[in-house]
Amino acid sequence: MSSMNNHPFHMVDYSPWPLTGSIGAMTMTSGMIMWFHLNSMMLFNIGMIITIMTMIQWWRDITREGTFQGKHTLPVLNNLKWGMILFIVSEIFFFISFFWGFFHSSLSPTFEVGMIWPPSGINPFNPMQIPLLNTMILLSSGITVTWAHHSLMMNNHSQTTQGLFFTIILGIYFSALQALEYYESSFNISDSVYGSTFFMATGFHGLHVIIGTTFLTVCFMRHIMNHFSNKHHFGFEAAAWYWHFVDVVWLFLYISIYWWGS
Repeated sequence: MSSMNNHPFHMVDYSPWPLTGSIGAMTMTSGMIMWFHLNSMMLFNIGMIITIMTMIQWWRDITREGTFQGKHTLPVLNNLKWGMILFIVSEIFFFISFFWGFFHSSLSPTFEVGMIWPPSGINPFNPMQIPLLNTMILLSSGITVTWAHHSLMMNNHSQTTQGLFFTIILGIYFSALQALEYYESSFNISDSVYGSTFFMATGFHGLHVIIGTTFLTVCFMRHIMNHFSNKHHFGFEAAAWYWHFVDVVWLFLYISIYWWGS
């Protein structure tokens, strides 16, 4: 379709993946409700399978058109960069809503929560333990992904591989420690507005860490297969931008919710 046009822009071919991705997301979120209320994970697992299969095939198609078919020309890359920037801006406002809710409740605690913050009966996490360790992990991962990016621009294949590998390991380590933190928590999401704001903000950040780790893992596999060059590697650049965004959001979460809010 796009090959018939004599211009540098890429007219996207017909694709089923936006539809299957929407179906997978709807099935997964509906399955979470069934999981919470009926203790059945069947629908959630079906949604996860649909979403993962969509991701694999959508990434395959993007890799094919960008790397092998040469459809990602300079004007297309500029549009992709602006699309990623606007996406990250939308994610910033997504997290602003959680911070807004947290500060609205913490700066003027109501009578229902004992007019104190944290509310009466809540035993918050010690910010000098796992939260501080997770902060160091994410800051270190920001360093390693920058190391990988600069190595890629210098055509240093081995150091790019090492930097990406360490970043992925640190992302997995962060997720494992957050899962341990949730497991050992003395409160849950239904424990007043503190539990709601804490688990919504940190939980969605944890989801973004998992998404970013997946993004970087795909970039790692593509790098191993020599899909990137020092001039043409926007897939990796977008993943690095996203990872730095995740790092910055965690710093605000740590300072406001773990340290000041406790």
